Amino acid sequence: MKAIAASNLSFSYEGSGKYALKDVNMDIEEGDFVIIAGPSGCGKSTLIRAFNGLIPHFYRGKYEGDVIVDDHRVPNEEPHQLFRIVGTVFQEPENQLLTFSVERELAFPLENAGLARQDMKKIVDSTLKKFGLCELRYRSPNELSGGEQQKVAIAAALISNPKILLLDEPTSNLDPLSASALLDLLHHLNDEGMTIVLSEHRLSLAAPYSNKLAIMDKGRLIDYGNTIDVLNKYINQDLVEIPDIFLIANALKQAGYYEGEMPLLISQFLSGIRKKPRTGG
Repeated sequence: MKAIAASNLSFSYEGSGKYALKDVNMDIEEGDFVIIAGPSGCGKSTLIRAFNGLIPHFYRGKYEGDVIVDDHRVPNEEPHQLFRIVGTVFQEPENQLLTFSVERELAFPLENAGLARQDMKKIVDSTLKKFGLCELRYRSPNELSGGEQQKVAIAAALISNPKILLLDEPTSNLDPLSASALLDLLHHLNDEGMTIVLSEHRLSLAAPYSNKLAIMDKGRLIDYGNTIDVLNKYINQDLVEIPDIFLIANALKQAGYYEGEMPLLISQFLSGIRKKPRTGG
């Protein structure tokens, strides 16, 4: 079943003379892990905002087409009504964390939803344990590292148990170790059945976790499909970062030292290496 369906979606911000999104058609299935990639300013963040309802309800402009999220038409739903369906984590987590402790940060959206105090405490306790945040319970989000802030932001986004998690370049300010830990967490959530949509430019880190890759340029969705199939098409172009292991395998393949499917993981790469080059004849 479709988790998100965008049909002929176009949007230009109020006061802008050009489209930030133009004629985007995209279906995301339940349980997908989708990466949205492309150069800076290509429309990745705008597409995330269109999926969670910030467009057209918060960001004003010219809106055309339609977006349906879990059978809810986004133009007809206020963002807070989509809260139980879609969780969102933005690029700068400190701008998303508004209270004085991690515990309060998790409780805040539950209070807004009108949950009873006893139920709220159970959910907060469970979430702290699930995300390994118990030791940070009474810490201020401002005192946390970037990786810890992102983990708290994800926990807060998921506190209402949404079906879909949207993330807008969440690793951009993280070191490689923190970014890998974050992606491992997203992989675990995806394995549990959650649909993940991730705007990301660091494909060397993120691509192995995804099953689909979307490439955008100048507001248009120019390619979308199986991650490896899409990467193969753009291996000799500069539009997106191609993972190093993919480039190495491609060079070895051209020389006859690699066979099989192009790899995104070391284990895949090692299994495809030939001891002797393939020869013609």
